[in-house]
This record gives sequence, structure tokens and C-alpha cells, in this order.
Amino acid sequence: MSQSSPAPATAAVDVVDIALDARSYPILIGQGESLWQQAEVHFPKGTSAVIVTNTTVAPLYLQALRQRLERHYPKVLEVALPDGEQHKNWQTLNLIFDALLGNGADRKAVLYALGGGVIGDMTGFAAACYMRGVPFVQVPTTLLAQVDSSVGGKTAINHPLGKNMIGAFYQPRLVVCDIDTLRTLPTEQLSAGLAEVIKYGPIYDMEFFAWLEANVERLVAQDADALRHAIRRSCEIKAAVVSADETEAGLREILNFGHTFGHAIEAGMGYGAWLHGHAVAAGMVLATRLSQKLGHLPDADFLARLVPLLQKAGLPIEAPRLDPARNAERYLELMRVDKKTQGGAIRFVLIAPPGQAHTEKVADAVAAQLLDECIA
Repeated sequence: MSQSSPAPATAAVDVVDIALDARSYPILIGQGESLWQQAEVHFPKGTSAVIVTNTTVAPLYLQALRQRLERHYPKVLEVALPDGEQHKNWQTLNLIFDALLGNGADRKAVLYALGGGVIGDMTGFAAACYMRGVPFVQVPTTLLAQVDSSVGGKTAINHPLGKNMIGAFYQPRLVVCDIDTLRTLPTEQLSAGLAEVIKYGPIYDMEFFAWLEANVERLVAQDADALRHAIRRSCEIKAAVVSADETEAGLREILNFGHTFGHAIEAGMGYGAWLHGHAVAAGMVLATRLSQKLGHLPDADFLARLVPLLQKAGLPIEAPRLDPARNAERYLELMRVDKKTQGGAIRFVLIAPPGQAHTEKVADAVAAQLLDECIA
């Protein structure tokens, strides 16, 4: 389960396979021409390619991807969406459909998601819906997307009452993680991605967590070898979980460690006010404290390791107040609109012990007491 020794720096391209029978596909991790030469072998055949990106990423990487796709497809189209979590909605999704229909895209069109998690989620959802399903490829350009959202086939848009509540499970044909794209990533976006990297330790692999503790400064400094190892190990863990539970019927829920609190923060503060990874970081601290409160972590050793690691990664460790008068109640309202909620009971991903996780129903009164204790 651990497999946390870094890959040799001389390896041209790391390949992590998602094993889902007919829906299996590779994740390619690397940089430079060797990465893209291998990626092009896996490009799905089609009558056209449609690059979906945003206004921030387009000036940086759109032209290079377009030039590669023009060697494989008779027609290449582009759709540049507005940037930001606040635009992950029906209105923006329709811009993709407008472009597909307006340009006569058929069932043999292949969508390419060039950007972060928002672009990947919306492109995948559009691909799942258009003509009842067309192929798509993930080309994630943020750390968060490379280690989490581009892998596993979760696609969705947000609703004002809940994050990622409208979507579909729809697997890409290929994921291409180009480490070079991280060079243009703003500091706060890098830290947001590190939150999703860090979560894999407490839910699955504490040897990897120890490696992160020893190497977090290298990751923050964007050391290429450190980033490559972190991306590869994160993808290996997610691949193992997704291959065992594609549609989140059980095991896959552990990937949501910190997310129940985190999604409430994002919705309660207004989409875009808190980056997803920042909200998840604060949510992991709350989920760890909840694990302690329920007796799953009898001592404070793990929390004493988690908090400084998050801080060194540039992440928040305290959750915000969502309502000045009824903060706990507001959190509970938002957390009830969560995909893990069953019969009105909120279920949280808890740690017991570090390196293992499970999902558990928690009484509202217990969760409310924790929120009152932890949020000033």
C-alpha cells in the first residue's frame, strides 16, 4: 500500500493505469516532448477536437495543444470559458454546448479539457451529455487537477445550494499531466493542490505522509522531481480506490476527507471566495478533531503532525464563520446537501487510525458542538 519511494529522475514518463475494464485509461505524468509523444499515441480518433479552456489558461497553453491536435484531427475548435469556481454552473456549461452545436460537432468529436478542476469537471459533464456521450481527454494544468479532479471520472457543476451536486460519472480516455504547466501556477493555487496531495496520507498511506513532511519545502519551491513523485503517488492511490469503487458506493468516499466541511465553506462563503483546496485543508482539521471527539484518535499526535504540515504548505487551518449568529446551524444546513448524506443524517470521513479512513453518521448535536468549539 505504501510504495512511496520516489521514481528515478531519469524516467521519461510515469504511467498510472486506471483499471476499469472497457473504460480503463492511462494517466501520463512527465514533461517535455517525451510526454507529448507518448500522449499522442493515445489520442482518441475523431472527426474533430474541441479544446475547452478558460481565459487565464488559453494565452499560456492553448496554441501549443492546438498545434498538436491539428496533426490528428481534420478540424480543431476552441471554447474559452470565464475563469473561476463561480462560473461552474448551467450558464457556463451551455457555452460548451453552444460551440458544439454551432459548429456541427458530431458523435465523433473529442473534447479536450485544458485547465484546472473547474474546466475538467465541466468538460467531462458536457462530454457525458452531448449526444449522450462523446470521448474526452483531461489535460490538467493545476496541481489540484493533476492529483485529484482529473482522475476518476467525476464530472459536475455546482448549484447555489450545494457543490458538485449535478453531474455524472464519466471516465476520460486519457489524462496528460504536464509538470511544466505548474510553472505558471500562482502560489495560492499550488497550495490548494497540496491540500489534495496531503489528504492521501491520513486516508491511505502514512509513509507518503511522512515523505510529505520531509519534502513539503521542496514542493512549495516547485522542485520538479518532488512534484513528480507527489503527483505519481497521489494518482496511484486514487487509481487503486477508483478501480475498486468507480461510482462511490463505499470505499471511494474516503477520498472526501475534509470535503464535507470544505464544501460547506465554499458554498457558505460564496463560490470563489475560498479556493477548494483551502476549504478542504480547514475541513481536514475539523474532520480530524471530529475523529478525536468520537474516540477514533485517542491522542493528539496526528493532529500535531497535520497542522504544521498544512501551515508549511501555505494552507489555512481554521474554518471561517458562515453566520455571525447561527454558525453551527448554517454549517449543518449546507452539509446536509452533501452526496454522502443519507436519510437526512450527515456522514463524515473520519480517521481511525491514521492511514485508514471510514465514513460514519454523526449526530447533528455532536457536529454542532465541535463547530462551536473550533470556530471563534
